[in-house]
Amino acid sequence: MAEIIQRDGTWAFDGTTVRITPGLHRSVPLLRQTYGEIAVPLEAVASIVFETERKRGRLRIRLREGADPLLQATGGRLPDTADPYRLAVDIDRAGVAEYVAEEIRRALLLDQIPQEPTKTYLLPGPPVPVSVRSSDGTVSFDGTEVRIDWSDTSDRVKRATGPRIINVGDLVQVEWLPNSGYEDGFLRFVTRETVFSKLPPEKDPYALDLWGSARRDLLTALVATAVTARLPHPSTRTGVDYADRPQLAASVPPPADRHDVLLRRLRELGELHRDGILTDEEFARTKAVVLRGF
Repeated sequence: MAEIIQRDGTWAFDGTTVRITPGLHRSVPLLRQTYGEIAVPLEAVASIVFETERKRGRLRIRLREGADPLLQATGGRLPDTADPYRLAVDIDRAGVAEYVAEEIRRALLLDQIPQEPTKTYLLPGPPVPVSVRSSDGTVSFDGTEVRIDWSDTSDRVKRATGPRIINVGDLVQVEWLPNSGYEDGFLRFVTRETVFSKLPPEKDPYALDLWGSARRDLLTALVATAVTARLPHPSTRTGVDYADRPQLAASVPPPADRHDVLLRRLRELGELHRDGILTDEEFARTKAVVLRGF
């Protein structure tokens, strides 16, 4: 057993699995504490390095492309402190960190683990059901359906449409961008009907606009990951580019279906306008955005 215990967490390797347990110190991001222990099978690991700095060091695991739904959902946008595959190491524990890294590298060599992208997820992602309250509303996922309940501060268009329920079978992709504290983020659920939608997150009824507490809004990555783990693996899609997000050409509805979707969206907006829920200005602005998106 190779193990290193630090303030930010514990890494333990038993020859087949790297167990990453978050620390309990208040400096550990809420996302890491909530996600809990992550068991990384050796076959999911591409490499491990220990990087030394003047006062501290850092252990860093690189996973194989397509092995982890968390990395797939977040697309490299996790802040360094929230990345579970990085561990800050006190300089006096550098020898232990190097030993752990060397044990994992030796096992990778002995087991001849390839570095090529995987064809299936090798990590399960967070358990369901999972629910997160964000600045724009509460998003929940039970394994089959996503539900969004808007907050009192959500845009009127969103609140007027009521809770949004999306079946996982209707989803094409999940898009996630964290709230940095300086710029808003979003969690968007892309369906066949909304592939071409260009609505901004604050008005998109399929998206959460993340503008409040960056610490709490970061938890929406849990939902994004849980949903992503239950979507078809990127390797099964047409036009996948592992250096970027998957292309959605194979999932785009044909022109006739797009026309029906457009008419339905405009009809819904018209009903909201007639009922007095949308003002003339809101109706005109939202209608223009929908038309541009199609």
